[in-house]
Amino acid sequence: MTDSPNAPLKIIEDPDLGITLSDGCRLSARIWRPENSDGAPVPVILEYLPYRKRDGTTARDALTHPWFAERGYACVRVDMRGNGDSQGVMEDEYTPQEQADCIEVINWLAAQDWCNGSIGMMGISWGGFNGLQVAAHGPEPLKAVITLCSTVDRFADDIHYKGGCLLNENLGWGATMWSYSSRAPDPALRPDWREMWLERLEAEPFLASLWLRHQSRDAYWKQGSVIEDYSAIKAKVLAVGGWGDAYKNAVPQLVEALPGAKGIVGPWVHKYPHFAIPEPRIGFLQEALRWWDRWLKDIDTGVEDDPDYRAYLMDGMRPATWVLERPGRWIAEDSGATSHLPTQSMYLTDAGLAPEPAPLKATVASPAHCGASAGEYCAIWLGPEMPGDQRQDDALSTVFDSGPLHEDMDIVGAPRITLRLSCDKPQGQIAVRLNHIHPDGASARITYGVLNLSHRNSAENPTSMHPGKAEDISFDLDHIAYRVPAGHSLRVSISTAYWPLIWPAPDAATLIVTAGDIALPQRPTTGGDEYAFPPPTAAAPWETETLRAENHIRRQETDMVTGHISLVIEDDFGKVRDADHGLIAGSIARERWTINPADPLSATGICHWTQEQERGEIKLRSETHSKMWSDATHFHLTGRIEAYEGDTLIYERDVADSIKRHFM
Repeated sequence: MTDSPNAPLKIIEDPDLGITLSDGCRLSARIWRPENSDGAPVPVILEYLPYRKRDGTTARDALTHPWFAERGYACVRVDMRGNGDSQGVMEDEYTPQEQADCIEVINWLAAQDWCNGSIGMMGISWGGFNGLQVAAHGPEPLKAVITLCSTVDRFADDIHYKGGCLLNENLGWGATMWSYSSRAPDPALRPDWREMWLERLEAEPFLASLWLRHQSRDAYWKQGSVIEDYSAIKAKVLAVGGWGDAYKNAVPQLVEALPGAKGIVGPWVHKYPHFAIPEPRIGFLQEALRWWDRWLKDIDTGVEDDPDYRAYLMDGMRPATWVLERPGRWIAEDSGATSHLPTQSMYLTDAGLAPEPAPLKATVASPAHCGASAGEYCAIWLGPEMPGDQRQDDALSTVFDSGPLHEDMDIVGAPRITLRLSCDKPQGQIAVRLNHIHPDGASARITYGVLNLSHRNSAENPTSMHPGKAEDISFDLDHIAYRVPAGHSLRVSISTAYWPLIWPAPDAATLIVTAGDIALPQRPTTGGDEYAFPPPTAAAPWETETLRAENHIRRQETDMVTGHISLVIEDDFGKVRDADHGLIAGSIARERWTINPADPLSATGICHWTQEQERGEIKLRSETHSKMWSDATHFHLTGRIEAYEGDTLIYERDVADSIKRHFM
């Protein structure tokens, strides 16, 4: 299981290495390192997360960290403060405290006898975010970062707001963290596990409410957004993303902002590329090893000569909510990402999508349930989460179709939509989808963007629309690399709702559009691959005993009496016993998103999570509940957390909050 002529090194593992911070808080780390590193120090690869190394990220840790350790690195997976087997409490995501703790960890690791003083940070999602955030503080030992599925702007491009619109993922992920952080340490590792558990239950924040108190791009969001000062990042950055993921935009942004940065974007959802779906997967571990060897060991691996931007150009295919493989090819840009590519403008007209401007007067007024075919905002759980056939949503939108294309069109970059429109309400929102129309009418979403019209000029200082007054607005759709074949058509679909992806505006608005165009970034069509990655490899998988199999449900329900339409999500992630240390863990997530097509104020989101842990005779369980609804002036949220030891309720807490709508 080696990809070099050198045999893998023998490694040792410590499942609970203690790192005590300056305030006395002990963090728990799992470490894999070469057994000879006491006498021959090695660089460290750090992954720093709240997601529990003991029973949370264990599957992916097993595939990844031992592989690097066998090749001469100490891999350290740290549970951050207030999570997993670490002491303390967590107050929020991406806090100055979190970053300061990580810098202490980096300096502590660099001083160990088995470390040569060079540190790299690697992580996906939360770990991808904080790698960049910590790098912006410039700790001296941190030489390189590999960031996956991350963002440079916490307000514009995370799970809270998009285009100034409130994402329902703000409640959904807030409910997830409400549940994740409600779990106890492993009783086998912490004799005071019960006291630690009760402390974190009492202190655990209801994050959905906290995040909703910042409805514009204020100082709260600027903290931790590296776009505020790219020049602060001195570490060498390799950025990786996936077209099936929510975080599509950071990779080209980082490539074009950071000297020496490189970017890779594949067809994948929110997973590491050596085990992601859809295929083709790549030899991510080998690619990462080249990065680490160059910047942590000063070995010439040629990474500086790699193309700046390598992206998977997906062939247009029929819409499907889940695919295991995506046909296409790898393209490469030697310098920069996509900003240098030319654009072709197509114009919205009364006759459709045309190559030249022509008269236009179109009305856009969608029912509140438009958007049911959007799929999950962030596809992650390996189920039917991708955008489906868009014809249902297209029928509830105002659409503009092109004629059949005369030749293949490769769209590579972020399309930009420009519209002249008026709104009959002071508050409104708009969703724009660029779709691929097959000859039989099937509609596949290529990319999309949304905009809170009050944020049309500024996300920091929003202003109401002037009812009836026409204004020019422009915004980017998400980055993409997609081939529309000759003989097929393009469609621009515009709606005033996109449920359940974004929370609706308080009133059903009507837009009048009198001019518009979409600038499509074009790349000359290519034949075969312009870059070749090695095939995927990994260390041995995590060994478990399955006690309850996974099961995932997505269904839509219509109440024929009230007219309410609900999306029901039930994710039973199963229950397993760790074959090594014996801890049993299981979890179930349930969500229900309900709206009446005629009433945006009927919107309701409900989330309920169950977490189970068992260690011998100790049986622990937490139940967390979250709910959100709104009226014309306020958002309303409630939450409940319950903790059980056996069948005995040992802790309960209810929270409730009402938050004024602020141009939202």
